[in-house]
Amino acid sequence: MGLYDTYLATRLRLSDAALPETVAVVITERDLLEAGAYDRLASFFRWAFEFDATQVVVYVSVLDREVIPTLEAQLESVDTPRPIAVRSPEDDSRADAPIQVSIGLGGKHEFAAAVQDIAHDVEAGVLDAETVTEEDIERRLIFPGAPDLVIKTGAERLSDFMIWQSVYSELYFTDVNWRNLRRRDYLRALREYQDRKRRYGE
Repeated sequence: MGLYDTYLATRLRLSDAALPETVAVVITERDLLEAGAYDRLASFFRWAFEFDATQVVVYVSVLDREVIPTLEAQLESVDTPRPIAVRSPEDDSRADAPIQVSIGLGGKHEFAAAVQDIAHDVEAGVLDAETVTEEDIERRLIFPGAPDLVIKTGAERLSDFMIWQSVYSELYFTDVNWRNLRRRDYLRALREYQDRKRRYGE
């Protein structure tokens, strides 16, 4: 760890501002084809938990659905500091783990599935349509956590990932590509997060 990294880490530790508890990162399937991509992911997990994250969410946007089984197997084998839950578009079970990975499971799909489940419960008499709340929807989401910070590497373009959960998240875009992401780049994202005043839609 270089001197600059130590400086950034010290500033983060000495600041009175909060650090994000839930951190999300958006990458692509092409990012994971780069040499060392999964080692980078393992490092990212370590950085996040080192600086007080309690949950890390990774979204892998996918163009070729045929690669999903391969990605799923490789992601489940990553050396992680905490338990990991990997979900693909065919999965509908809740991702209850400190590390949650979505492979091509977009927010529109997730939200639609939650609404369909509510519709079934209303039809079955389990729920009253007039009393459906935001909490009823949130309980049915596959990725239940709301990220404090969403990081997108490589370009200023987001997918529809976590469209419900990230409505009040802080977004951080970096020109650094995933393959080149360093610890100091993550620490810079944390410093910018600390410098922002979160408004939660106000």
